[in-house]
Amino acid sequence: MAPPDQSREVIISAHDVRVNFGSRFILDGLSLDVYRGEILGVVGASGTGKSVLMRTIIGLAPLHSGQIDVFGMDYLNLRPREQQRIARRWGVLFQQGALFSSLTVKQNIQVPMREYLKLSPKLLDELAMLKIALVGLKPDAADKRPSELSGGMIKRAALARALALDPDLVFLDEPTSGLDPIGAGEFDELIATLRQTLGLTVYMVTHDLDSLHAICDRIVAIGEGRVLAQGPMETMLASEHPWLRAYFHGPRARAALATASNGAKRTS
Repeated sequence: MAPPDQSREVIISAHDVRVNFGSRFILDGLSLDVYRGEILGVVGASGTGKSVLMRTIIGLAPLHSGQIDVFGMDYLNLRPREQQRIARRWGVLFQQGALFSSLTVKQNIQVPMREYLKLSPKLLDELAMLKIALVGLKPDAADKRPSELSGGMIKRAALARALALDPDLVFLDEPTSGLDPIGAGEFDELIATLRQTLGLTVYMVTHDLDSLHAICDRIVAIGEGRVLAQGPMETMLASEHPWLRAYFHGPRARAALATASNGAKRTS
């Protein structure tokens, strides 16, 4: 495992994290850091705990032992009021969007605003419309319900809600799942643009090899309850671990390999 980068600010630090379901430990001694301003891709085989780790960090899954610091504070051991203050600094996009089906897009975006902010209805509407525009949705999407949206529009609406409180940190759980290649590529571009313009730190759980290659600064591979490897794509491609070799050198990895090869040729 690579040593910690002392030159960059650590936003999330997980140390010796253990999470169990019954007698089985999904995470068993896992440690990792997330640095300010990076897009971190978290990968692993199904059932290895990628989403469990994300849910544990944000307090939705119980931690058996270990410590998770967020913004320099032991988040899970803070008082509820202090946890609320920290939680205002992040946004979450769940895998299926998790939009409230009975609410319009605008109303969904306003849910965290109403919970944390005291604003007039007019200002709530204006802010919601700004978020809608920020994620590339048309204004008429504001009054539609989730059932009236395409898969790509649901993802963008859920992202707009995740950005409702102007967070420093965004958690994305399989953000491109269910999207066609063009839609997935456009969503990747949106994430990269938002990181650049808003200064976001992005923690992204994904299976999408194209996303990993296109926008992730660093990748963390989880397996056997711990971090198997971490680093840029080149580190993943060089790993001799059997699962990493199968994942990053399999048939679906051809595009990433081809691009990496072309990049190597250009620099040689």
